Amino acid sequence: MIKKLLLASAATALTTVAASAADLPRRAAPPPVFAPVPVFTWTGAYFGINAGYAFDASSRNTGSAFGVPAPFAAPGTIAVFRNRSQDGFSGGGQVGYNFQFTPGSGVVVGIEADAQYLDFGRNRNSAFIAGGLAPGYYVTDPRGLSSLDFFGTVRGRLGYAFDRTLVYGTGGFAYGSGSADRSFGGYAGNDSFRTGYAVGGGIEYALPTDSFLNFFRSSAVTLKVEGLYVNLDRGTRNQGALVVNAANLLPVAFSPVGRRDDEFAVVRAGLNYKFGSY
Repeated sequence: MIKKLLLASAATALTTVAASAADLPRRAAPPPVFAPVPVFTWTGAYFGINAGYAFDASSRNTGSAFGVPAPFAAPGTIAVFRNRSQDGFSGGGQVGYNFQFTPGSGVVVGIEADAQYLDFGRNRNSAFIAGGLAPGYYVTDPRGLSSLDFFGTVRGRLGYAFDRTLVYGTGGFAYGSGSADRSFGGYAGNDSFRTGYAVGGGIEYALPTDSFLNFFRSSAVTLKVEGLYVNLDRGTRNQGALVVNAANLLPVAFSPVGRRDDEFAVVRAGLNYKFGSY
């Protein structure tokens, strides 16, 4: 009997404690932690490669008639040069830095330098000879764009970013050089370093960080399409048609005035690896 009373008392006590605990206020669960989604920014340094197509953008006609003087030709011999298409492959690399004022969408400023190979074709401007050249001589016209072997630029960039898409304009210093006449190894008087300017624009898109193209584990891989107009001043050096001695590949006569500028356009695609802020 006493045992039953003790068991009943213990059960009553446990029920009372449980009821009291149920009446106590419960501890609130901690709020969920939300990790902010990183906002993309174009700020950072980058390097990359590009390839494209370059073509003559000059409005001037480079065709001309050249009276070949004696004793290098029969009296009255005239060489008439015709225009040839000046275009070809262009490729190289670039490095630069961008700064975006507001992450996400906003104004982006930057600077970029690039160096490019040019192949406008190794064939010189052909000529129609009215008369006869003396044996051992030929004429050539070094004024075409095929005299350029390479060019480069140092340009500022100004654009607006729509998240991962950047639309920009660009402009700045340009330079270039090359053999004025590859057909005889490049005469020293015409193998000149030229300077000028370049202007253009483009559009660039940033791929996700985990893109399969991200070999260097950069903060972003970007793809761009860009167009440039390049104008290189050739000054007032003698750059007209030349009469060349085929034996020693040296010019023996030339017309006094040549083309003053090299003007060409480049349309290219590029791939960049950006390092810095995400």
